[in-house]
Amino acid sequence: MSQKKKFLLRIDPKLYETLEGWAADEFRSVNTHIEFLLREAARKTGRLPSRTQEKKEETD
Repeated sequence: MSQKKKFLLRIDPKLYETLEGWAADEFRSVNTHIEFLLREAARKTGRLPSRTQEKKEETD
């Protein structure tokens, strides 16, 4: 498994509270939920391959 990049994120406290509740609803940590949201946004805009494309590349 590859190492994860670490970085500091400064975020508005109200937004953090919102993310904290949202993450809890999804049974995720805030950190994991932020990563999930960013990954989904990147996929939707075509900046990151979809999961099916990633699996296809692994088998080729």
